[in-house]
Amino acid sequence: MVRCHARISSNFAMEQLVDTHCHLDFDSYANDLDEVLGRAAAAGVGRIIVPGIDLASSQAAVWLAERHESILAAVGVHPNSSAGWQDEWLVELRQLANEGRVVAIGEIGLDYYRDHSPSAVQQQAFAAQLVLAAELNLPVIVHNRQADEDVLTWLRRFGDGRGVLHSFSSSWRVAEAALTQGYYLGFTGPITFKKAETLREVAAQAPHDRVLVETDGPFLTPHPYRGRRNEPAYVRQIAARLAEVRGVPEHAIAGQTTSNAARLFGERVLIGA
Repeated sequence: MVRCHARISSNFAMEQLVDTHCHLDFDSYANDLDEVLGRAAAAGVGRIIVPGIDLASSQAAVWLAERHESILAAVGVHPNSSAGWQDEWLVELRQLANEGRVVAIGEIGLDYYRDHSPSAVQQQAFAAQLVLAAELNLPVIVHNRQADEDVLTWLRRFGDGRGVLHSFSSSWRVAEAALTQGYYLGFTGPITFKKAETLREVAAQAPHDRVLVETDGPFLTPHPYRGRRNEPAYVRQIAARLAEVRGVPEHAIAGQTTSNAARLFGERVLIGA
């Protein structure tokens, strides 16, 4: 039985980490973003990818990336923001995606847990953005909540095998199907939760070259900080727990997940690139 959470060594803090998913454009960071970025840098988090959830937040992600060296952007329409989907939105997404610091199309996907958009409309938006990503040769950041089969179907139909199933929370069967298609798995705060043994089993089995770490801030704060706002500095807790689950040194997980992020999103995620 593994311990409840991993001890983080001082050497681990010096290894570069990439938080591949954090919503720094949200209002919860508006008053102290510089301090948040400072804590991330002190924790060895060299790059942070900020995904869009609609046109406005995609614009905001690009704006942040242009003003902060540590931030890169993704642009897309989240399934919960897709109720008013119009194919014309692809024009603006395409324009935003051509900005130099955009590394992915996302956050896109399907969410059948919340009733913010009809499933048919979600699927229309998802398919259209998968096609856009393939057209632009960009990876995708995929949201999946209680929509396993439809997500896998659309990835098989329109995905090109480049992307991440963000904040992965499904079964090993789903993970294996996605991995077979070439996708990565992103692990967030729940991997540190006491009752998340099934998720940790998935994390332990995933190939070393297909795992990423992400906070999904301000949500899903890892142990021992649950109850607080999540932020990029806490990705080190997630990486440490992943290292413990996989039985490898903490510095190895830092190096591997950063290498994986660079392979998927491009070398701009590396410090100095």
